[in-house]
Amino acid sequence: MAVARVTEITSSSSVSFEDAVKQGIERASKTLRNIKSAWIQEQTVTVENGAISEYRVNMKITFVLDD
Repeated sequence: MAVARVTEITSSSSVSFEDAVKQGIERASKTLRNIKSAWIQEQTVTVENGAISEYRVNMKITFVLDD
């Protein structure tokens, strides 16, 4: 029987939402093992001087716990 856990993280990028997701998964992979999926819960942007300066995602990462 497998048991999974969900953890919530926020990641940002100055390039795109896709890059923010990629960076978040890469960073989470450094400390979490057995990552199986990620659910993008929220996407926001920071605007400075009328232009987007940062893309931010809030995601829930699911990983399977070791036995």
